[in-house]
Amino acid sequence: MAAMAPGGGGGGVNPFLSDSDEDDDEVVAPEERRAGLRLGAGGGLDPGSADSLSPQDPVALGGGARPGFPGEPAAGALGCPGEPPARLSIDAIAAQLLRDQYLLTALELHTELLESGRELPRLRDYFSNPGNFERQSGTPPGPGAPGGPGAAGGGGAGGREPSTASGGGQLNRAGSISTLDSLDFARYSDDGNRETDERVAEHEVPLQERKNYKSSPEIQEPIKPLEKRALNFLVNEFLLKNNYKLTSITFSDENDDQDFELWDDVGLNIPKPPDLLQLYRDFGNHQVTTKDLVDVASGVEEDELEALTPILANLPPTLETPQTVENSLLVQKLEDKISLLNSEKWSLMEQIRRLESEMDFLKNAHFASPIVSDSVQSSLDQPPYKVSGDSEQNQVLSSSDMGKEKDEADALIPKENLSNTFPRRDKEGMPSSSPSTKNAVSFDKPNRKLSPAFHQALLSFCRMSADSRLGSEVSRIADSEKSVMLMLGRCLPHIVPNVLLAKREELIPLILCTACLHPEPKERDQLLHILFNLIKRPDDEQRQMILTGCVAFARHVGPTRVEAELLPQCWEQINHKYPERRLLVAESCGALAPYLPKEIRSSLVLSMLQQMLMEDKADLVREAVIKSLGIIMGYIDDPDKYQQGFELLLSALGDPSERVVSATHQVFLPAYAAWTTELGNLQAHLIPTLLSKIEKLLREGEHGLDEHKLHMYLSALQSLIPSLFALVLQNAPFSSKAKLYGEVPQIEVTRFPRPMSPLQDVSTIIGSREQLAVLLQLYDYQLEHEGTTGWESLLWVVNQLLPQLIEIVGKINVTSTACVHEFSRFFWRLCRTFGKIFTNTKVKPQFQEILRLSEENIESSAGNGVLTKATVPIYATGVLTCYIQEEDRKLLVGFLEDVMTLLSLSHAPLDSLKASFVELGANPAYHELLLTVLWYGVVHTSALVRCTAARMFELLVKGVNETLVAQRVVPALITLSSDPEISVRIATIPAFGTIMETVIQRELLERVKMQLASFLEDPQYQDQYSLHTEIIKTFGRVGPNAEPRFRDEFVIPHLHKLALVNNLQIVDSKRLDIATHLFEAYSALSCCFISEELMVNHFLPGLRCLRTDMEHLSPEHEVILSSMIKECEQKVENKTVQEPQGSMSIAASLVSEDTKTKFLNKMGQLTTSGAMLANVFQRKK
Repeated sequence: MAAMAPGGGGGGVNPFLSDSDEDDDEVVAPEERRAGLRLGAGGGLDPGSADSLSPQDPVALGGGARPGFPGEPAAGALGCPGEPPARLSIDAIAAQLLRDQYLLTALELHTELLESGRELPRLRDYFSNPGNFERQSGTPPGPGAPGGPGAAGGGGAGGREPSTASGGGQLNRAGSISTLDSLDFARYSDDGNRETDERVAEHEVPLQERKNYKSSPEIQEPIKPLEKRALNFLVNEFLLKNNYKLTSITFSDENDDQDFELWDDVGLNIPKPPDLLQLYRDFGNHQVTTKDLVDVASGVEEDELEALTPILANLPPTLETPQTVENSLLVQKLEDKISLLNSEKWSLMEQIRRLESEMDFLKNAHFASPIVSDSVQSSLDQPPYKVSGDSEQNQVLSSSDMGKEKDEADALIPKENLSNTFPRRDKEGMPSSSPSTKNAVSFDKPNRKLSPAFHQALLSFCRMSADSRLGSEVSRIADSEKSVMLMLGRCLPHIVPNVLLAKREELIPLILCTACLHPEPKERDQLLHILFNLIKRPDDEQRQMILTGCVAFARHVGPTRVEAELLPQCWEQINHKYPERRLLVAESCGALAPYLPKEIRSSLVLSMLQQMLMEDKADLVREAVIKSLGIIMGYIDDPDKYQQGFELLLSALGDPSERVVSATHQVFLPAYAAWTTELGNLQAHLIPTLLSKIEKLLREGEHGLDEHKLHMYLSALQSLIPSLFALVLQNAPFSSKAKLYGEVPQIEVTRFPRPMSPLQDVSTIIGSREQLAVLLQLYDYQLEHEGTTGWESLLWVVNQLLPQLIEIVGKINVTSTACVHEFSRFFWRLCRTFGKIFTNTKVKPQFQEILRLSEENIESSAGNGVLTKATVPIYATGVLTCYIQEEDRKLLVGFLEDVMTLLSLSHAPLDSLKASFVELGANPAYHELLLTVLWYGVVHTSALVRCTAARMFELLVKGVNETLVAQRVVPALITLSSDPEISVRIATIPAFGTIMETVIQRELLERVKMQLASFLEDPQYQDQYSLHTEIIKTFGRVGPNAEPRFRDEFVIPHLHKLALVNNLQIVDSKRLDIATHLFEAYSALSCCFISEELMVNHFLPGLRCLRTDMEHLSPEHEVILSSMIKECEQKVENKTVQEPQGSMSIAASLVSEDTKTKFLNKMGQLTTSGAMLANVFQRKK
């Protein structure tokens, strides 16, 4: 082959050589080339080769091998002249070639053996593993390195092969043997989507054809997905290192399916290669020049061997010192001795096995019959096997075989197993090739007189292999369950690493079955280790399959083995770097809980889950931990663990992840509540403790309530309502009479609120929907006719829980919309779960007793302030809205009318009424009801009530559809705007402004505009200071979000008029108040687009009028107003000279920046409200 041609001009291309070596090669004389072939890696043949390599019998050095192989001693050089050369086995020659790194020679030998049909496993395994050709160091061989240019005096082609070693025998990457495009990375990667294996073995394509294909720039294989990912990673790394950050970001966006932070994400189970710069600089060491390649043969004539000794004697002393030669000889002798001892060991073990098989056969009950087994006879006659060469490489999967999927195999096969896999054959005690003791098999004997030795020699030409691990397994057929399990235990560790990742779950049944039935604990442990490490990052479906297998294993083997064999596998991976593995551990703890000893559930497993909950950073893992904790709580029966469970519950409820909190409410909390109920702690500890924590929060949160914690505790209480109701039913006086007989009544679909999970369904907690239906029927009858006497669990709810909850409700801040909403939902669920009779007879009376709604109690109501607290909105929205029949709606309307009346007449704050309207207004089903309440206020005889109704319209307009606004809201407001009382008319202005802000119907807007114009232009309102103040505040609030035409034609011109009028105000306090509101309105409107005409005619004049007021009343405001006026004038000047907006002069830009800085600094010094400025940034709805 061309790769092996030492001579022949430019016809031979050695892919392990650099260009400089090729150039030197062309000036070497042919005689030097031929002499150079006889030089080894160190510059000469190993004189100890003949002594260190023992003659091997099975295969003689025949026609396939030619004289002159490095490592084959020459008779004329190393022995006596008349002594014939020793005959070596081909395997020994191959081992020597690989050991001395004569890789091209070994490749030539491998190819010729393939062509002659005598493939050698050692060479096949070596050349089929690209890992043997991976470059581990980026340093090319220097000029002085052995085998470099000019290293040997006659440095010909023969001296080139050793030059492939760089430093300590490290290979430079070959241009045509081991390049990115020649490696099939899918075989060693995590690319599980590759369903078909379309690889072609290298030996199926002639070497020369492969070289021509790979080295030709015109013929390139298409890039493979994994090659593309590897190159993408290196390119992105190069971009980042060289500060091409924007390019790197764009490149990452275009490859969003790849994680450029992690080399493992590429999917190649090989170390990260050097960066692009290093690869580029090292390219010259791998470049193969394009030449005309010709197949030539190489060899050494017999007469040339005689010249070998003088050549060896004349070697330069620089190649190897005597000490180096002596050391290498000693190492080689020791290695060969180890090889021979291993060979002898295997032979003796095989002999022992055969003798044991013969003994078993002789003990057979059918021994008296004339049946003779050929296999037994042959086993007696056959000489012991001899394992040639480096037998450690053939005992089990060699390091190169095991490196095929490095990350996987390291985890799948413990190291101690690699040296113990093969020797287990002598432990089975089972006949391997002998017939079964049950069914002896007989074969016809030929009527011939040939000797057994001749028969054995004749049969040796059948090409069978029993001198390797796999050959030994194949040559023996298992004849019992035990031997089958033993065989599977030996073979599975070697099968798993070579199965595609996407299909490894297919091995789960085989692994589990073997792990269940295998007699040896160590083997079972290894198989379960393989199961948990089967897939590097198992997805949901793969984890489900593994968990299913673990449960099946647990059911089969019982709790003791589950504890001893499965739990350690979980414990080992509790801190694994991949979250998918930790997820598998968390899910396994829950899945295996029913099959573990009870003391292990409440100790080891609980501790494992607690550790993962506290330490794991992945939300998905903690979510799985919570679900498994819930399962554990369903099986734990150690009361001492109750407090630990409560602490875990609080930790889970406070988790920052929404997923974890949701899993807590769905699984952990209901399961813990069920256990708490059994222990009798639901009403004694769990609920009271949560209530006390809420009370503590309210006490400590007078200046700032922690609403997140309040939500946490209150949502936990809400999730406990189904468990509490189930406890009330199960401990009721009628529980013993609840028998299923006859026709069972149906439960209304809307009887209970929709549960968050099946565990919060009352029927699930009770046991069945039928049983619950019977209990509900008896429950309603008991409440309606017989009362609660002796019903301790329900009396606790009525006499302790409800009063404490109502007291807590009175302490929360009524202006906190979130708190009001949370408590409202809690009471709604409580009342819906306990039923209408309970709500009407137990809940409503307690609220009514506290609220005491009657006009006779106006003074006392104002005194105790109950109507101003959150009790009002929570009672209205949480209790009175539970049921929506006509009488319930009437009750709600009446309550809101009474509250509005009492608050108005007592001049109390309206916050509680506003909170009720906001909470109810969020649901369109209550809009009609709220409008009914407000109409009651519109037609009320008291001006105070009418004024309150007008202010409530402002809250309602934002959520009501435009049809209702046109039909119900605007007519009511127009009615109020003509009210005899000026205060009522003024109270309608904010509602009119909100309509201008939210409604788009032209007719409605015109009606509102006319009404506001009448307020501003009617002489009777000329001196109405309060009306002007309200209008200015409304304009500042709604102006930035109102329709531009309304803002330009109405708001800004009228603000200008009001500013002019204010200049004439003689009362300084009123003048300052209106000026302050004008300032806030102008500040909000200054951020809007204002046309040049409007700016000149109204906006700037209005600002100047306002500055006149502020000069006398508030100098700090005057500075800001001056800056605003300058900036506006600058804008007008720029527009006047028709400069483009983006090309303002540098001076103008500096002035603008300076103005803005001054404006912001002064705004920070003001103590006036910035509410108007905040509205600027709200989008129009």
